[in-house]
Amino acid sequence: MAVGGLLLAAGAGRRYGMPKALATVPGDGEMMVQHALRTLRDGDCDPIVVVLGAGAGRAPALPGAFVVVNKDWRTGMGSSLRAGLAALPPQVDAVVVLLVDTPGITAEAVRRVGAGAGPATLRVATYGGDGGHPVLLGRDHWAGAAALAVGDVGARPYLAKRDVETVPCDDVSDGADLDVPHA
Repeated sequence: MAVGGLLLAAGAGRRYGMPKALATVPGDGEMMVQHALRTLRDGDCDPIVVVLGAGAGRAPALPGAFVVVNKDWRTGMGSSLRAGLAALPPQVDAVVVLLVDTPGITAEAVRRVGAGAGPATLRVATYGGDGGHPVLLGRDHWAGAAALAVGDVGARPYLAKRDVETVPCDDVSDGADLDVPHA
């Protein structure tokens, strides 16, 4: 079973003050898009699709990733999810979806969520019992998730109507997203 990675990194980061993909990981200095790509790669995802939008022309080289530029990025995360799912090759049975602004998520969390996944699998990482990222979508669910991914919402409406396997990741990861720069 091939488990791919999908990195959503197209937003303008209005509250952040710049596209988060181009911001650096606090205390690290690495660009968030590079950090997240490495997390997916080290989490055994192959192939990896990175969806860029705002700031795409200033993005660093992303070796080993297939880069998609979402021209509709202003419409929200839904269009990026749809663009990324459409770009995955047919041999991918399931995809681990990661947001660029979650640098505390580790490769181990990605591996846990992706382990043994197939076309019918739906999984979400949990932190303190609450769902977060990464999220795994088996291929059987891509069309349904894409149809409900509208505006600034990704797969959440689709997942809310399904039986989703939860994968506790508290012990290996921090699922918090960065909405504003840290001082």
